[in-house]
Amino acid sequence: MALKIAVLDDYADVARRYADWPQGDDVTVFHRTMTDRAELAATLAPFDVLCVMRERTPLDGALIRALPNLKLIVTTGARNLSIDVAAAQERGITVCGTQSRGTTTAEFVMALMLALTRRIVPEANSAAAGGWQTGMGRDLSGLTLGIAGFGRIGRQVATLARPFGVEILAWSRSLTADRAAADGVRHAPDLDALLQGSDIVSINLVLSDTTRGLFGARELALMRPDALLLNTSRGPIVQVDPLLAALRAGRLGGAALDVHDVEPLPDGAPVLDRDLIDSGRLLVTPHLGYVSDQTFRMFYRQTAEAVEAWKAGRPIRVIGGGPQATPST
Repeated sequence: MALKIAVLDDYADVARRYADWPQGDDVTVFHRTMTDRAELAATLAPFDVLCVMRERTPLDGALIRALPNLKLIVTTGARNLSIDVAAAQERGITVCGTQSRGTTTAEFVMALMLALTRRIVPEANSAAAGGWQTGMGRDLSGLTLGIAGFGRIGRQVATLARPFGVEILAWSRSLTADRAAADGVRHAPDLDALLQGSDIVSINLVLSDTTRGLFGARELALMRPDALLLNTSRGPIVQVDPLLAALRAGRLGGAALDVHDVEPLPDGAPVLDRDLIDSGRLLVTPHLGYVSDQTFRMFYRQTAEAVEAWKAGRPIRVIGGGPQATPST
């Protein structure tokens, strides 16, 4: 059975090169994110299979119910909270995932940390414009790195940061003092203590009802005036307006935001503040945390494998324990 397969949000145009897609199927790759839901539904209506990149185009229940031919969804990663898996299950649509590489995001946290502390972007821009040194950076050695969310990625950040001579302070709702000690880090009893005691704070939390908007004006006011905030998790965890206000007023030393409330960033987004960016107080990146050659090769190769397995009647890496519908024969 020949399938019509849509690969969504391939920003870098690598999906065709990185995977051997099923022979005989009609594969269409979309590079542009469609934000208009009516356009999205009309465009995707003919397709049997949707291959999606996690945290890009969301597949909510209304969209899933509007796609009459949809039989299979394959997402990169082992979970994708922007897919309404229950709505897919109701329609007998199988949802499958891929594995994830462990270090990609943690490495990017370190890249942002070094870029901010050493003022790499504004100094490089100055040199490129014919200027020279314009400010003074800081060593990581001797600073305290606070990690908010000490799960898999948070622990990897600690492992990578420790050789730079930073002291690690960690907090999450499930982290105990004994577990922190076993991991060789200091335990912050609550978020306030983490913010007050850190020179750099890396957010490595899952977006949920309890973390949405967690970093607001009150929390930012607890941070040291020269402290840095890094968010590579999910945009809505940080309230952007209070963050920008703190940076403009000099109540916060700097921030690096890799994730945003709306992605891709729309024209005129408040976070694209030229004064803050040019001064080196704000570093804005386009959700690069999990984007690397090795990761995307694995993502797309395993996406294609999942389609082949489903066609053969043996779905793999099924998400949600729902229906494992297979092609009719």
